[in-house]
Amino acid sequence: MIRQNILRFISFLAIAGIFLFFNSCRKDSILNDSSAKLAFSADTVLFDTVFTTVGSITKQLKIYNRYNKTLKISSISLGGGSNSNFTINVNGKPGASISNVEIGPKDSLYIFVRVTVDPNNCNNPLLITDSLTFVTNSNTQKVRLAAYGQDAHFIVADKYLSGLSYKVVAGEKQNITWTNDKPYVVYGYAVIDSTGTLNIGPGVKIYFHSNSGIWVYKGGHINVNGQKDSVVTFQGDRLESWYQDSPGQWDRIWLNEGTDNNIFNYAVIKNGSIGIQAEILNTSMGVDKLVLNNTIIQNMSAYGIFTKTYNITAKNSIISNCGGATTYLSEGGEYDFRHCTMANYWKYGTRSNPTLVVSNYYKDNTTNTVYQGNLTKAYFGNCIIWGTNDEEILPDYLAGTTFNYQFDHCLLKTKLDTTYPNFLNCIKNSDPLFANTDKYDFHLKANSPAINKGDKTLDVYIRTDLDGVNRLNDAAPDLGAYEFVK
Repeated sequence: MIRQNILRFISFLAIAGIFLFFNSCRKDSILNDSSAKLAFSADTVLFDTVFTTVGSITKQLKIYNRYNKTLKISSISLGGGSNSNFTINVNGKPGASISNVEIGPKDSLYIFVRVTVDPNNCNNPLLITDSLTFVTNSNTQKVRLAAYGQDAHFIVADKYLSGLSYKVVAGEKQNITWTNDKPYVVYGYAVIDSTGTLNIGPGVKIYFHSNSGIWVYKGGHINVNGQKDSVVTFQGDRLESWYQDSPGQWDRIWLNEGTDNNIFNYAVIKNGSIGIQAEILNTSMGVDKLVLNNTIIQNMSAYGIFTKTYNITAKNSIISNCGGATTYLSEGGEYDFRHCTMANYWKYGTRSNPTLVVSNYYKDNTTNTVYQGNLTKAYFGNCIIWGTNDEEILPDYLAGTTFNYQFDHCLLKTKLDTTYPNFLNCIKNSDPLFANTDKYDFHLKANSPAINKGDKTLDVYIRTDLDGVNRLNDAAPDLGAYEFVK
């Protein structure tokens, strides 16, 4: 009996020793360094599927351990917790939060992410977002989750040319209309081809993914038909509050020469790289106008308007807060701006360009080639051109071609000699006193020097301002896009 008990005790000690040995080895194999980080297959899990019924879609995220020891993830959790539209599944365990997940040395695991939304619920935001938070050795990492919560028209690039991805939305001789039944989300460039027409109806909202835009190819044209109480909006697809005033979220609206005018009525174009770039690809084809009526272009990382040898007529429009010039008119052309406000209070870094540049040439800095064109007309009537730089106007002239410009009854911030014939009855370096430039509010305060300083004869076809207020009810119209109302 004693012998048997001794043998049992020895066996117990042996088993315990083996357990302690392997447990010790296991502890030694876990990496406890707080600087150790996970690697991910993507920084964003994007659900870009068109939801036509109650949407329930699963995607996967792969997590990598790049180290020679095991990594223990203390927790994987959804930022929105149990209220999130998203759920996760890790190693067969579903939920909003998973604890104590291990990844072996040089190994990986999949997390399955599921989203459920009702696209027919108009109270959903266009873009539903959340995040996955990973805690490893007190080190926190996040992966963004994004899904479209409303049904939308998705314009997804299906063609590629010289690094440009695009989809033709109005082909040759096609006349296409976008209506305000649901938003449009553009991935890549939406192209209007030669002899094609895109009509955009009142209230349409167009959201661009990063590096996306609209390209009106030569011979095509676009008609944006917004109304005072139902504007057409062009902006990025990041709708979180953080991105509300974040520039550079998408690329540009790019116009070439056309057989008919490109028209923007009551449009808001914001938070991109270039609001509208208008240039000619084939001079023998001829050019019709870009017409801007009651349009706002704001918060562009480069330019609000950038042209090469184009023809623009603009009325009651505001171009503001850009990293370069708000308006850069290069290589000549013909321009007529009336009752427009160009104001640059750029707050995301140093700005070297003035608010307005008018030039009869363009230099390609890649090839150092200089292209010249005739500036037959650059007319600014009853306008305000202002900003935070000491000089906000640059007439940039190169000998050899025509260079005609005039500021007529304008309020300007400039060191230029504002005498006739290039300047007519202008106010120089007197703050226009805008209502609130931080909030892009360029209405005039009661004591603004721009009040009643306009020329009535210029208002024959611009009787009302951007708000629909009659300009001709007092002594004279006010300068800029807005008439002051007591």
